[in-house]
Amino acid sequence: MEKHVHQGGENRAGNIIYLMFLVIVWASSFSIYKVALGHTPPLLFAGLRSLLAGLLLGIWIVYRDRGAQIRWRQCWPIYLLSALLNTVLFYGFQTVGIDYLPSGLMSVLVYFQPVLIGVLAWIWFGEAMNALRIIGLVLGFLGVVAVSWEGIHGQVSAAGIACGLAAAVSWAVGSLYVKKVFQQVDAMWMLTWQSLIGGAVLTVIGLGTEDWTAIAWNMPFWAGMLFGGTLGIPAAFYIYFKMISLGEASRIASVTYLVPLLAVIIGTVFLSEPLSASLLIGFALIGSGIYLTNRNPGAPAK
Repeated sequence: MEKHVHQGGENRAGNIIYLMFLVIVWASSFSIYKVALGHTPPLLFAGLRSLLAGLLLGIWIVYRDRGAQIRWRQCWPIYLLSALLNTVLFYGFQTVGIDYLPSGLMSVLVYFQPVLIGVLAWIWFGEAMNALRIIGLVLGFLGVVAVSWEGIHGQVSAAGIACGLAAAVSWAVGSLYVKKVFQQVDAMWMLTWQSLIGGAVLTVIGLGTEDWTAIAWNMPFWAGMLFGGTLGIPAAFYIYFKMISLGEASRIASVTYLVPLLAVIIGTVFLSEPLSASLLIGFALIGSGIYLTNRNPGAPAK
């Protein structure tokens, strides 16, 4: 009994460490990419970053003797659609948006995604919609209005706000699609192929619309590339899938609202980004919305 309790405590402690890692990586990525984008066109940066992540993941998976689980003939449509939603559209809109907006504001817009998931899961999968979720959805919508207020009045980029919301929508749809097909594919191969395919598409689009010679192959650029290619995509999503496989999806959802808070703090402290009243109000409303839409009143305390 004592050994079982001890192991249970170790598992809980390990899960908390995983969650802290995810929050820190996801939150810091906005500021790191913001700095890198001062030295590279956005689409080329998003494409090359995703390609690097896919290559490293593929090497790691083959090293772990999981090559047989690729099942390309059966799963290629899933890989393609996942690449479109979770890499081409999500990373594309997110990276372009960060180029236009302060990193903290962009993080608040992107993390409207959990609220959107509540709406879409209700519409598509018939998930329960109780009073708390409805209140959360309303608060989340009001939060988006608040953070977009300066864009409406021309004080920040309206195009950047549109990109942030488009990234949130594509991520929400992509997440629900992954949830639907999760049992049909190997999760790590899906992440690998969505990174490789999506990264290739973004790179080709970038080559056609941006200037390759505009990339400054300096330390800020490489820092952003290496962060995204190692921690931001492969390591973070490996832990994300691991937590889901352990039944910890609810815990991930419950701490999601911490990501934009930490991202705003990092952007303010390290990049001297403005901390406006509308941003603070919007963050509070969206954070409350995320909490309420993901709260399960019937769940036992852990």
